Amino acid sequence: MKKIIEGKTYNTETALLLGDWQNLWKGDYHYCREELYRTKKGTYFLYGEGGALSCYARYIGGSATGGADFQVLSDREAKEWAEKKLSAEEYCKIFGEPEEG
Repeated sequence: MKKIIEGKTYNTETALLLGDWQNLWKGDYHYCREELYRTKKGTYFLYGEGGALSCYARYIGGSATGGADFQVLSDREAKEWAEKKLSAEEYCKIFGEPEEG
């Protein structure tokens, strides 16, 4: 998948997939899947897809259907997403070991 955002291309085929998360199964209306990527220039972005009752839903003629979208993330936003959606091991592999609390 590829999308141009503010004159820059974000492509899941050429960017590095860092981690992914999903809830439920694809046939469920609440289904949601997100993938965190980093471009060759170091920019993070999410590619997400979901069912008709997910945050990726699209409305056509008053009816909801599944959809997909891209979102560019700052470094901080990418780390926050990874903290919530990935395991500690996956987080450390991507961003390194954080300071101990």
